[in-house]
Amino acid sequence: MLSGIMHPSGGGAKVLGFVPWERKKAFRMQISIIMGQRSQLWPDLPALESFDLNREIYEIPRADFRRTLDELVSLFGIEDQLKVQVRRLSLGERMKMEIIAALLHRPKVLFLDEPAIGLDLISQKSIRDLLKTLRSSFGTTVMLTSHYLSDIEDLCERIILINRGSVVYDGPLDRVNAELGNLKTVRLTLSSPVSDSALSSFAGFSGSEGDQVLFRVAREDVRTFSRSILDELPVIDFTVEDTPLEEGIERLYRGEAPDAR
Repeated sequence: MLSGIMHPSGGGAKVLGFVPWERKKAFRMQISIIMGQRSQLWPDLPALESFDLNREIYEIPRADFRRTLDELVSLFGIEDQLKVQVRRLSLGERMKMEIIAALLHRPKVLFLDEPAIGLDLISQKSIRDLLKTLRSSFGTTVMLTSHYLSDIEDLCERIILINRGSVVYDGPLDRVNAELGNLKTVRLTLSSPVSDSALSSFAGFSGSEGDQVLFRVAREDVRTFSRSILDELPVIDFTVEDTPLEEGIERLYRGEAPDAR
């Protein structure tokens, strides 16, 4: 809806002062959208040909086009792939080409819809690193939708959670778990089995699987708790972790945090 592709059944929204679904040319010239499952590149042609088509569509002066393209090609390190047929590129290389195509007219807002879908872990990290660099060098506002929490943790400073059509959280990423308390996750690896009934005698016992045991412990109690379990349990490995983002988001959806809007 914010990119203007879908028309809402009710309500209103503005992006850069425009109503998106009116699809005015002045609006479309200032945004870009990248969808992980759809391509704007011609698969049977080299990406360079699609870039030149975008230059015509967005009415980019040749000098500006050349300068921006050279900057992006250098940043992405894909000069050798520019004249390769798009269908012959890897998924990671294709996504880099998609991002270049979307940025040639230097949009003020870039919408990313699941940009890492289908990519291997190395390619996902490579794309995230490039997007972080672009955000600082191009000054583009990036709106990301993703089910990969690693994308969100690595790229987003602000998140918006929507549940059944209502905003349940809108605020800084680092406050998601802070809003929910100061619990730490203590993860143990045991050298020999201990029954759940014995483990449940320790406050914060959260569950066990094989030789792995989890506890949820208040931040201020971690030191005291650590001493007691190391003295009383056959511990061979011990880690203290922040509450996972997944858990914080799940609890926000259940309405367990104050409204941050």
